[in-house]
Amino acid sequence: MAAPPKPASFFESSEAGAADRELQRKLENASSRHLDHFAHVKAEYSDYEEERSHSRQIKEHAIAHLDELIVELTSKLEARGCAVFAAATTEEARDYIVSVARNTGARRVVKGKSMTTEEIGLNPALEDAGMEVLETDLGEYIVQLRQEPPSHIITPAIHLSKEDIGALFHEKFGIPYTSEPQRLTAEARARLREGFLRADLGITGVNFAIAETGTLVVIENEGNGRMSSTMPEVFIAVMGIEKVIPRLADVSHFLEILARTATGQKLTTYTNFIGGPRRDGEVDGPREMHVVILDNGRSTMLADPVLREALYCIRCGACLNVCPVYRHIGGHAYRSPYPGPIGSIVSPNLVGAAAAHLPFASTLCGACKDICPVKIDIPRILLHLRWKEAARSDPPRWPGPAARARAGARRFARLARHPSAIRLLGKIGAIALKPFARDGWIKRMPPPFSNWTRIRDFPRPRPRRSKLGADQE
Repeated sequence: MAAPPKPASFFESSEAGAADRELQRKLENASSRHLDHFAHVKAEYSDYEEERSHSRQIKEHAIAHLDELIVELTSKLEARGCAVFAAATTEEARDYIVSVARNTGARRVVKGKSMTTEEIGLNPALEDAGMEVLETDLGEYIVQLRQEPPSHIITPAIHLSKEDIGALFHEKFGIPYTSEPQRLTAEARARLREGFLRADLGITGVNFAIAETGTLVVIENEGNGRMSSTMPEVFIAVMGIEKVIPRLADVSHFLEILARTATGQKLTTYTNFIGGPRRDGEVDGPREMHVVILDNGRSTMLADPVLREALYCIRCGACLNVCPVYRHIGGHAYRSPYPGPIGSIVSPNLVGAAAAHLPFASTLCGACKDICPVKIDIPRILLHLRWKEAARSDPPRWPGPAARARAGARRFARLARHPSAIRLLGKIGAIALKPFARDGWIKRMPPPFSNWTRIRDFPRPRPRRSKLGADQE
């Protein structure tokens, strides 16, 4: 089953997502389950809010001392026998990983779940170098078969139903169609097991990197991260610089909140502590281990006193589950490895100007801030990025010149000083829009408001009620 063609822009992508009622049904079902499970485990854990505050303090301290912690982490990893490579850009990270694969003679690569490798576009680079790459997280495996990127940070195939997956497996593997999850999982497990046994190189992401001990922590539910990091002879871990935390004792606080917020579990099934390649006399683990520490715009975020807070993110994906925009258009519409509210913050800095419009793709409702396990003030950062984009000296890369946007804001500011004029315009607008309304909604508005109804319906302005209870237009 081939992936659908990619629309030309975010605006076309979001319009297509907004029109896809079946997509919204799937997103609503999956997101609601996540949130129901989260509410249950949060309610039974009385220390949850205390752990949120403690975890935020740890991240705040880590980001404030990031340079020192990176040096300490590198020193400890190298002392454990790891090769550490600091990559300033995605190109440097890709080139290093491909060179390691070539130098070790790797032909078959297994990958645990990793958003950072999505960020650097690793799979195409390895495939162009003649290697076979197998995603081993079930959701990632499914979207890889469809030749499309993940739609969610935690649940890559959130946009698909079990019927969709059954049809995919029938087409790709020639097995009888079934939508029974247990049978589909068994089929995937059998094929992935063969991939693990044949792999020359394993790659995973990193949830936390402990500077004190030089230990990498990989958290997952399927065992694929453990298999990818231990079975192949060569293992590469890829992490952003923000993943470092100071002490081993800090990990427990994140374990208490991450699984609860991300998937509604008390704890993930597998919490892997990786301390380096196998030593003499050991039979398990890789004989060679590399750690790639990626910057790719994160230092720029660190230098911004408002934006640096986004580096606290522990990639739980909860902000996507509560976001009305994400739940309406889906992850692929963002056209970035990181969708949703947190993606709208980090993408412009990690993938460049092509994502400069994303901070505007938000209602600023604040639900993302309320659910964030480390209390990131996402709406504040989104407003900060909007201000930076609007203040650019050259025209912004989102539709509409900056000068026009600023002029419109100034006109509205002058008008807002006169409440009577606002009320009068509201009455005129309600009367003018009445002919366009059908069943209480306006599907097409005239310019300059046509951009709104291009991708959503507008509720017809309701008449005011007088003190006597009669409707007034």
